[in-house]
Amino acid sequence: MRCPICSHDDSKVIDSRPTESGTIRRRRECLSCKHRFTTYEVIEVIPIFVVKKNGSKEIFDRQKLLGGLIKSCYKRPITVPQLEELVENIEQELYNSLRGEVSSTEIGEMVMKRLKALDEVSYVRFASVYREFKDIDTFLSEIKELQKK
Repeated sequence: MRCPICSHDDSKVIDSRPTESGTIRRRRECLSCKHRFTTYEVIEVIPIFVVKKNGSKEIFDRQKLLGGLIKSCYKRPITVPQLEELVENIEQELYNSLRGEVSSTEIGEMVMKRLKALDEVSYVRFASVYREFKDIDTFLSEIKELQKK
């Protein structure tokens, strides 16, 4: 950070704390002239766009994903905190990928992989909507795949 007095490029952080507005307040000291000054930093969040199957795009909505999972897990022994953690893990993986766009298919596969390990019945419910099962044969083939494993 450049010193406002001598324009030296290096400073050290003396104190750092979050503010009520969500920014980070830092007290700094110039390594050259020892002048102390305050900076405010804002965390930049870059939205992730979901590319739907029809080609349209929308901003990733964790509440929409959580809502779909809650429907899939209705009357199953899975808690809301477990589902929130699953959504948090997926969201974190998406942000860590540093991509601005991700396909809905990719998100669906991420969900199914995690849901399969959590509860197989919920997995089949989610898969039936996600993969758009057209008939009972498709449904049964998915169940047979689960039984093999």
